[in-house]
Formats: sequence, C-alpha cells, structure tokens
Amino acid sequence: MIKHTKNVSQQAARLPQIASIVEIPVGKIFPNPDQPRKRFPADALTALAKSIAQDGIVQPLTVRESGEGYVLVSGERRLRAAKLAGCGSVPCVIVRITDKRSAVVALIENIQRAELDCFEEAEAINALMQNYSMTRDEVSLRLGLAQSTVSNKLRLLRLTPQQRRLICENGLTERHARALLRLSDGLQINRALEHILSERMTVARTEKYIDDLLAEENKRRSYKKRAAVLGDVRLFQNTVDKAVKVMKLAGVQATFSRTEHDGVIEFVITVPGAADAGAVDEGA
Repeated sequence: MIKHTKNVSQQAARLPQIASIVEIPVGKIFPNPDQPRKRFPADALTALAKSIAQDGIVQPLTVRESGEGYVLVSGERRLRAAKLAGCGSVPCVIVRITDKRSAVVALIENIQRAELDCFEEAEAINALMQNYSMTRDEVSLRLGLAQSTVSNKLRLLRLTPQQRRLICENGLTERHARALLRLSDGLQINRALEHILSERMTVARTEKYIDDLLAEENKRRSYKKRAAVLGDVRLFQNTVDKAVKVMKLAGVQATFSRTEHDGVIEFVITVPGAADAGAVDEGA
C-alpha cells in the first residue's frame, strides 16, 4: 500500500498543474465570437439559473484575457444563466490560447457534451474552414471525426436558414434533414418539410416519403423525355410523308408505312427498283 501511494504521488508530480480558479465580474466577460452554439432555449436557461441560484456554478468557465476584460472560451450557457440568477461574478479558469485554438476548443467541448444541434455543428465547422483557413482534413483530425461525417454535416448548410429553423423548432433530427437534401429543388423541399411536420413523420416514414417523391419525379422526367422523343418521331414522319409525295409527283410509286410493336416504332419506305421504274416508263 505504501509503495502504491508513492507511485501515485510520483505520477501526480509529473502531471501539469491545474490552473487556479478566480472570480471574475460578469460584466468583464464577453461572448466568444466563434461560439458554435447559436440557440439557447429560454426554458433550459431558466432551469439552469435556478440551479445556480441554489447550488452555485459547479464547473468554472474558461476564459482568455482580451484588453481590459476576458473572452469566453467555453461556458456561455453558464454565463447567461448566472446573469439570470443575479450573480455578480462567476468562477473562471484563465487560459492562454489563440483565437484559432479557442474556436476549436469551443466546438470540441460542445460536440462532446452533445449540446449543439446538427446545424450549429455544420456552421461551426464551416467557420473554422473559412475564418482560419483549415482544410477539411485538418478539421476532421482536430475534431476526431471521419472525413465523410464532416462532409455530410457541411451538406446540411444547403438548407435555408428558415428550413433549418423549422427542423430545429419541431424536434426533427439530422437524418430528417439529410433525407430532405435528396430533393434538388428548394420549393419541393419546402413542400415536403411542411408535409413531414403536419404528419409528424418519423425518420423511417420521412425516408419512405422522399423515396416516393423521387420515384414520382423520375416518372415525370421519363414521360417528358418520351414525349419529346415522340415529338421528334412525328416530325420525322411528316418529313418522310412529304418526301414520298414528292416522289409520287415525279412518277416514282414509293410507299410509306408505320407499325408499332413491343414498344418499337418501325417505318418502312418502299421505292421501286431501276428495272421496275424502266418498265413503267416503257409502258407509258
């Protein structure tokens, strides 16, 4: 037991020292401009504010110095709730960190806590790439996500802000959103989303509904393509009819027939051979 305690003490000595916790006035703490979380439901904030008023803030906020104040690295929800609870100051850990690293840390923390909706994640990933020139591979590595996962999340930004808001406010999931993205037209997505919400569709029903819409759309496209082809066929037939009439006027007894079978249209043009044509001339 003594030996085990000594080993533990030696291991602890090699670990980095934990930063001290300080109380900072809430008025000196400013939001993180790279905060990935954009939506803070009022009911959840009120519940957290009541908990803070009763038991205080259990986990300190993380901040970095900026001018005469501090900028949040993580803990904006706790800061908002603390203000609601009437707290004059909050416990914080001050860290030295770059803007880029702060943005990454804020996103990682929120992803690990599962506090972001799918669109907030996508918006934050896109911000890392746009604001800090991070490649998709680098973002994948930093966040511990597969490249395909990052790509799928970024695709969610194809939905309009209004569509995203409706999806979030009505409790739909990322799978609902990804199913809608299979539709190519924005108006079609709006109509489908309205129907999904009115019917309160599960993910499975939504995916089946989108499958049916796409199948119907393929049928319409096939019909339009066939109609276009048939239009060309009619044009061709009229051209051949006119050619045959011209030949008849010239004394050539050409014939033209059309038959359809097994989905095939067959045109047959018959023109007398040279010998037959000569025989007709001599008889004349």
